[in-house]
Amino acid sequence: MGLFRNYVSQTRKPEGVLGKMMLKGMNSGHAKMADWGMSHLKDLSPRAIAEIGCGGGRNAGELLNRYPAAEVTAIDYSPLSVEKSREFNKAMIEAGRCSVRQGDVSALDLEKDHYDLATAFETIYFWKDLEKCFSQVAGILKKVGTFMIVNESDGTDKASLKFEEIIDGMKCYTTKQISSALKTAGFSSVKTSHHKDKPWITVIAVK
Repeated sequence: MGLFRNYVSQTRKPEGVLGKMMLKGMNSGHAKMADWGMSHLKDLSPRAIAEIGCGGGRNAGELLNRYPAAEVTAIDYSPLSVEKSREFNKAMIEAGRCSVRQGDVSALDLEKDHYDLATAFETIYFWKDLEKCFSQVAGILKKVGTFMIVNESDGTDKASLKFEEIIDGMKCYTTKQISSALKTAGFSSVKTSHHKDKPWITVIAVK
């Protein structure tokens, strides 16, 4: 149980050998869910995207592919995630379309009122003070900018709730809890979607 707990706890802040394994698994294991989430971004042509909690970098790369006119700023508070995201997106970084930096969503050091789109895949489980963090995201978005959250858990599925008991600092939120925090943080509209077969959720908020 000790090794398993240590491994799954790498979802919070990957580091070391187990962290490298986790990030590799995230890139492949969460791809279908992330792409399902991105399918809800309708009629958007973002030029500046912030990918918050970028993990192994796969989703930043997919956003760059989907929006060829966009530049992506990817951040994560794990130095290992930053390193692996830079490796994954090396070509786009060299092309000047992507930057990856270490950062904390509770105190975002990004340009204010600049981004058309911000994304958060499988990460808000570990955001302390959800309303404060959502306010930070709102601050970097342009007026009518979009914030998309994609989670594997809808906050009620038994499997994810068991991981809450194992992983320190993890909290699985319902769409109702997320929507309430987003509106308190200053977002004007929130739309939620639930996968027809899985506990996956996508939440799209407009500033």
